[in-house]
Amino acid sequence: MVEGGEIGVASQLVRLRTEHRDLDAAIEALRAMTAPDQLQLARLKKRKLRLKDEISVLEDMLIPDIIA
Repeated sequence: MVEGGEIGVASQLVRLRTEHRDLDAAIEALRAMTAPDQLQLARLKKRKLRLKDEISVLEDMLIPDIIA
Protein backbone atom coordinates (compact mmCIF):
# COMPACT_ATOMS: atom_id res chain seq x y z
CA MET A 1 0.00 0.00 0.00
CA VAL A 2 1.30 3.46 -0.91
CA GLU A 3 1.45 5.93 1.94
CA GLY A 4 0.33 9.53 1.53
CA GLY A 5 3.90 10.76 2.05
CA GLU A 6 5.15 8.58 -0.78
CA ILE A 7 2.61 10.12 -3.15
CA GLY A 8 3.90 13.58 -2.21
CA VAL A 9 7.50 12.48 -2.73
CA ALA A 10 6.63 10.86 -6.06
CA SER A 11 4.86 13.98 -7.33
CA GLN A 12 7.77 16.13 -6.22
CA LEU A 13 10.11 13.77 -8.09
CA VAL A 14 8.07 14.22 -11.26
CA ARG A 15 8.23 18.00 -10.88
CA LEU A 16 11.99 18.02 -10.25
CA ARG A 17 12.69 15.66 -13.15
CA THR A 18 10.65 17.90 -15.45
CA GLU A 19 12.57 20.96 -14.28
CA HIS A 20 15.86 19.06 -14.75
CA ARG A 21 14.85 18.18 -18.32
CA ASP A 22 13.82 21.79 -19.00
CA LEU A 23 17.20 23.01 -17.74
CA ASP A 24 18.88 20.55 -20.08
CA ALA A 25 17.01 22.09 -23.00
CA ALA A 26 17.80 25.63 -21.83
CA ILE A 27 21.51 24.80 -21.48
CA GLU A 28 21.63 23.29 -24.97
CA ALA A 29 19.80 26.30 -26.43
CA LEU A 30 22.23 28.66 -24.72
CA ARG A 31 25.21 26.67 -25.96
CA ALA A 32 23.85 26.83 -29.52
CA MET A 33 24.05 30.63 -29.49
CA THR A 34 26.99 32.24 -31.26
CA ALA A 35 28.10 34.05 -28.09
CA PRO A 36 26.51 32.28 -25.10
CA ASP A 37 26.38 34.07 -21.76
CA GLN A 38 28.91 32.04 -19.76
CA LEU A 39 27.65 33.31 -16.41
CA GLN A 40 24.08 32.30 -17.23
CA LEU A 41 25.31 28.95 -18.52
CA ALA A 42 27.21 28.33 -15.26
CA ARG A 43 24.14 29.25 -13.20
CA LEU A 44 21.94 26.87 -15.16
CA LYS A 45 24.45 24.04 -14.80
CA LYS A 46 24.73 24.66 -11.06
CA ARG A 47 20.94 24.62 -10.68
CA LYS A 48 20.79 21.40 -12.70
CA LEU A 49 23.32 19.75 -10.37
CA ARG A 50 21.34 20.86 -7.30
CA LEU A 51 18.21 19.36 -8.83
CA LYS A 52 20.05 16.11 -9.52
CA ASP A 53 21.06 15.96 -5.84
CA GLU A 54 17.48 16.65 -4.71
CA ILE A 55 16.19 13.96 -7.06
CA SER A 56 18.69 11.46 -5.63
CA VAL A 57 17.60 12.21 -2.06
CA LEU A 58 13.93 11.78 -2.93
CA GLU A 59 14.59 8.55 -4.83
CA ASP A 60 16.42 7.21 -1.79
CA MET A 61 13.36 8.04 0.34
CA LEU A 62 11.17 5.88 -1.92
CA ILE A 63 13.52 2.88 -1.90
CA PRO A 64 13.03 0.83 1.26
CA ASP A 65 16.10 -0.09 3.28
CA ILE A 66 16.76 -3.79 2.94
CA ILE A 67 19.04 -5.34 5.51
CA ALA A 68 20.78 -8.36 4.02
